[in-house]
Amino acid sequence: MIPSCYSSFSEIEVAASDALVALSRMLFRIGEPEEVLGCFLNSVLPLFEARAYVACSRAGSGDVLRYLDVGPNEDSWSDGIVKIGKEVCLGSIPCGLALEADEFVQKRWKNAIILEVPVKQREVTSFVLSLLLSPDCSSELISLASTTIQNAAKIIEEFLGMRLKLAEKIDRDNGQLIGVAESSLSEAPVSWCGIVGNSGVMREMFSMIDQVADTEATVLLLGESGTGKELVAKAIHQKSSRASKPFVAINCAALPESIIESELFGHEKGSYTGAFEQRKGRFEQANEGTLFLDEIGELSPALQIKLLRFLQDHRFERVGGNANIEADVRVIAATNSNLQEAVNQGRFRADLYYRLNVFPINVPPLRERGADILLLADHFVNQFNIQNNKKIHRISTPALDLLMIYHWPGNVRELENCILRAAILSTDSVIHAYHLPPSLQSAASTGTEPKTGLDAEIFRLEKELIIEALKLENGNVAAAARRLVVTERRIRYAIQRYRIDPRRFKTKL
Repeated sequence: MIPSCYSSFSEIEVAASDALVALSRMLFRIGEPEEVLGCFLNSVLPLFEARAYVACSRAGSGDVLRYLDVGPNEDSWSDGIVKIGKEVCLGSIPCGLALEADEFVQKRWKNAIILEVPVKQREVTSFVLSLLLSPDCSSELISLASTTIQNAAKIIEEFLGMRLKLAEKIDRDNGQLIGVAESSLSEAPVSWCGIVGNSGVMREMFSMIDQVADTEATVLLLGESGTGKELVAKAIHQKSSRASKPFVAINCAALPESIIESELFGHEKGSYTGAFEQRKGRFEQANEGTLFLDEIGELSPALQIKLLRFLQDHRFERVGGNANIEADVRVIAATNSNLQEAVNQGRFRADLYYRLNVFPINVPPLRERGADILLLADHFVNQFNIQNNKKIHRISTPALDLLMIYHWPGNVRELENCILRAAILSTDSVIHAYHLPPSLQSAASTGTEPKTGLDAEIFRLEKELIIEALKLENGNVAAAARRLVVTERRIRYAIQRYRIDPRRFKTKL
């Protein structure tokens, strides 16, 4: 026998599965089981023509903190006035819920599925979900009801477990941060000469900077675009004996050859059309200080010769001039290309390369600095708050997960722009996953994501749940389906729809 409003048992199965998915979404969106249990049970009870009771107890005492009666006549929480007794068990009405006095219950509702869900979190430490079924229910309907309630309990348990682990992690992290703040002997600073980072590769780089900073050696910074090579150059300057003198930077790829020569070496009055007066170049401006030449590999052969001469004897000539000008300048160069390969191909002078490559320092890409991503994200949030007088308080856990699994081809610059965009979009002082750019939300955007309204919210929440499950299950789709209490076929359809690549979540050994 099935409820008259359903034509087949399979329809009830689908509806029960949908109710469980909705429970997961509501938990992650609202965050409090007590606020969503009533909605969940109201969607489930018509499937089995049932009545439900929920009790929240206090640890060790058996006292009921709150009591929910969900059914034809009641749907509200009341203060606890009963005890949860030891007689609670499957297949009977719990005397602890004091239902014996309810003649209606005693006469009609004999079959009850009762499941205790232990919750180890502050005051509320357990739920008791009691689903009361009519004796006329078929065995398969009773079995489905039992499975549904047990799965609901598992979903609540896992959600509260995840929330508790997150709270414990935050407490641990806060303790560690307090310890670092109180200790003058911490292993490494979070920010070092303006560079945010505490990962192993960054500590190695900081050590190299310390070794070379107070020398006169030419330094060559090697790293991808957006890794912060100019910040590294500034750190070398600040740690050197030239710190009180000028730090001058120029991007050799940003200007055409006719202009870059004048920018570097200056020009005499009348040396070319538009040169109405004498002008000092960057080498003269940086006298007694440091000159940072970014994208050094883009210099023309003629400029390579002039730079080589300066590195050899610290002399140069202005454009249109004959006088030798001497300047005391330390040169730090940087490139995102392979200069050795450029030398082999004849595009870069070998003698200049060896002059520049006295002390090379590799600036690591962000994908090799996983431990620094959250530090950088928090730094950029604080920076945004200060510059814009805003109060973004935190970054949500799903958003942090996306930041951690992304490969960051644009490195720190891309992360900064990403946080800036998300902070602008935030309306509740929290950066959520759906505030992040589409490139972070999936391996390839489908272009079909709803823009606004309830559909958009459901789209984002479902996507976040699937990504979270895949991450917890190491990219195992079947295990993720079991965690979300849906069929494998259904989760594979969702993965295809959202263009999620489960392989991204497999841990590399």
